[in-house]
Amino acid sequence: MNTSLFLAAQAAQQGGSAMPMILMMVAIFVIMWFFMIRPQQKKQKEIRAFQNALKDGDAVVTGGGIYGTVKHIDLTNNKVDIEIARGVVITVDKGYVFGSVQASQQNQSK
Repeated sequence: MNTSLFLAAQAAQQGGSAMPMILMMVAIFVIMWFFMIRPQQKKQKEIRAFQNALKDGDAVVTGGGIYGTVKHIDLTNNKVDIEIARGVVITVDKGYVFGSVQASQQNQSK
């Protein structure tokens, strides 16, 4: 009889110890979201806003690090024609145009 009482008490203790573990997991997730996920989402939102505001003549940098000037934007195919040298025009997906030349130069000077 003492054995079953001991096992019941042990089971009660184990059930009680799960709550702090769950709270710790939730706290870790909240911390990760606040310091990692949330800033990344904000940055993605800024990039999308920049891509949607592109216009002819903007100086841009592509995802591959190519600097150029926007010559034409094809919204139906989601492509951008970028002049990288006099008379040299490349076509890239609009999603690979990440920033303006001025913003990238400011980031390099920091």
